[in-house]
Amino acid sequence: MALTKLNKSIIDCRQCDRLVNFREKIATEKRKQYLHEDYWGKPITGYGDEKAKLLMVGLAPAAHGGNRTGRVFTGDRSADFLFKCLFEAGFCNQPISINKNDGLVLKNLYLTTALKCVPPGDKPTSLELKTCFKYFNQEINLLKNISTILALGKIAYDACINYYKQQYDIKNKDYIFSHGSQNKLPDNKILIGSYHPSPRNVNTGRINKIKMVRLLRKVKKDLDN
Repeated sequence: MALTKLNKSIIDCRQCDRLVNFREKIATEKRKQYLHEDYWGKPITGYGDEKAKLLMVGLAPAAHGGNRTGRVFTGDRSADFLFKCLFEAGFCNQPISINKNDGLVLKNLYLTTALKCVPPGDKPTSLELKTCFKYFNQEINLLKNISTILALGKIAYDACINYYKQQYDIKNKDYIFSHGSQNKLPDNKILIGSYHPSPRNVNTGRINKIKMVRLLRKVKKDLDN
């Protein structure tokens, strides 16, 4: 019930004018292949297993993925790659995430973003992130079983560190990002880094299915022990 109330307040948020204008502009000026669809065009909430031990964090919704479908990592190429890997590692019931009614169920995993709206150029300002951290803070507090945070990409990783810097005296240099890096946070949660499942990273070979599944299976094994 508390998460439901939080998610309603996220969806109703209009605090950052730049983000509100951009997300609504995209919802009107649609991509050609989605002209027949009604875009979501509002902030995106987290979703998944509310008793999960693993919190997976992206930076923000994609312009024609989450901002279109209303669910993060849904309906874009990053989602195509990510959910094939999550399914193979046992974190969900199917290898696809295409819309909110596709039957997807996450297992021991809650998926969210540090920023709830799509930002221009995929680059939020520090003030926009700081404003949105109040929602991220409430998510972490309400998800009582979270022991591990897996950040998808360096920017999401840094966002997690900057979130913790608001409450603890820690320094970015003490948390080195790499694919598979593990660091203990001040509240004893484990922060794990992962390359972002973006088309660019996949196409250049920086990340591939073998690397991602290997990391996810290791995380799952550690959570199960």
